[in-house]
Amino acid sequence: MLEQAIGVIDSGVGGLTVAKEIMRQMPNEIIYYVGDTARCPYGPRPKHEVRKFTLQMAGFLMNRNIKMLVVACNTATAVVLEELKSFLPIPVIGVISPGSRAALKATENGKIGILGTIGTINSKAYVRELTLINHQVEVIQLACPKFVSIVESFEYQSAIAKRVVEETLQPIVGSGIDTLVLGCTHYPLLGPLIENVMGPNVKVISSGEETAQEVSAILQFQNMLNTTTTSPKHIFYTTGSPKLFKQIAYDWLNIKDIQVDIAHLASLDKEFEK
Repeated sequence: MLEQAIGVIDSGVGGLTVAKEIMRQMPNEIIYYVGDTARCPYGPRPKHEVRKFTLQMAGFLMNRNIKMLVVACNTATAVVLEELKSFLPIPVIGVISPGSRAALKATENGKIGILGTIGTINSKAYVRELTLINHQVEVIQLACPKFVSIVESFEYQSAIAKRVVEETLQPIVGSGIDTLVLGCTHYPLLGPLIENVMGPNVKVISSGEETAQEVSAILQFQNMLNTTTTSPKHIFYTTGSPKLFKQIAYDWLNIKDIQVDIAHLASLDKEFEK
């Protein structure tokens, strides 16, 4: 059990921001990552599709004997996290609760902004989570439908990305928020552009660090930490182009000889269906 991998799933490459933080905080742990890049983005999709695709990814990794599952996609977390927790025999965590806690720690005036996909924003999952902990907090949400495609196409450092970020964020510039949650794991790759637009008085929060801390705490509590000293061999799976995925993964993770394989998920339609 100790040397089994931690599974990380996402609609595409965004969950690499979470995987990177897990690797930094727990360098002995093995990561098996699935990015459903062929069907990304999940944000505009109906809930039944998000559920189906997420269960396929979970089934794919359960067949590889993982010891924990991290749903590193905010849309999938909002739609299917509780269901996965209810029947998987391993610990399962999402990214919305950790991101919310990090925002509440950071805010000083109680005004928090949320950037997310259409699906995440419409679910109001962050609003519920934040107000559950602190009912006095003021939450301003903003859907950013173009951000994911910019990241997935490896354009997140381009002039186009700069213009799209500036235009998209205008509704919340000057809104009085002092904390901004990147409510999609793709968005940290646009972090420098977002920070530049929002200015130095707004703290920009990514859920990756807090999520990795939760992973570590759960594994330690359950005596499941990998205590071996061998170098972990991470495997990354994609449903899309391995070449493009490897390019983005290398740029973000800086791992030499990164292993990227194709994930065939269509055959897993009934993996967890009841």
